[in-house]
Amino acid sequence: MTLPDLGTWGPLIAITAMAAATYLCRISGVALMSIIPLTPHVRRGLAALPGSIVVATVLPLIERLGWAAALALLAAVGTMILRRSELLALLVGMAAISGLRALGY
Repeated sequence: MTLPDLGTWGPLIAITAMAAATYLCRISGVALMSIIPLTPHVRRGLAALPGSIVVATVLPLIERLGWAAALALLAAVGTMILRRSELLALLVGMAAISGLRALGY
């Protein structure tokens, strides 16, 4: 079975479908949270979500990019703990990965 040729309409259909899926995901979260009581347990779970999303995003990158990326991340996290500055942590992490790559790691 072959798919019909959509010509110039294909990208527009794909973008519209992705926009609809994104909107439905966002609105379903709002709708679900309007009926779920915010107990302390639920609040703790919601508070942990940003960190878990960052970890789920960063760990596969570190696995793929190797030790240099892991060391750069540690440098950035250490800077963030010591100085509490996102910009400085970003700059330190970028400098660390650049330096390590320049050294051949």
